[in-house]
Amino acid sequence: MGSAQGKPAWLDAVGFCARAHAGHLRRDAKTPYSAHPLRVALWVRDVFGCDDDVCLVSAILHDVIEDTPVDRDEIEERFGAEVASCVAALSKDARRPEPEREREYDEGLASADWRARLVKLADVADNLLDGTASPERTERQVERCRRAIALAEVDAGERAETARAIALVRSLIEGSSTS
Repeated sequence: MGSAQGKPAWLDAVGFCARAHAGHLRRDAKTPYSAHPLRVALWVRDVFGCDDDVCLVSAILHDVIEDTPVDRDEIEERFGAEVASCVAALSKDARRPEPEREREYDEGLASADWRARLVKLADVADNLLDGTASPERTERQVERCRRAIALAEVDAGERAETARAIALVRSLIEGSSTS
């Protein structure tokens, strides 16, 4: 997977992500939001051991539909249908009431490509280690980690990177103060 200019698609995705999230900050009100999706991609590649291009680009773009005006069609046109499907599966519908939204989100991830579930594991790991969470927020992040693990377990037998990711996220939960 590469861009029209012959450079790696993930390189194009980094610029796209930074522009889409321009002006957005993380919870600490200091860190540019785009640092999070870039860290998620590093989790996927360097910690979980997955260098699949679709997975890396999806990691970089995983919050673009949910948090910016960018839609699935724009991602599909720029990065292809596989990336668009993964990113869409990682996007919650904020128009829905929370319990319904979370149920639909989990159902969508359960039926999505394995790469979406791997990105979700990286996302929850990065959010858990963000360092700006209150005890209540940490408890919510631990619950999200558990949900992500439950969804990804279906892939662990066939995907070594998913098995590594699950083991790592479990160890992060054990090391958290709310477990």
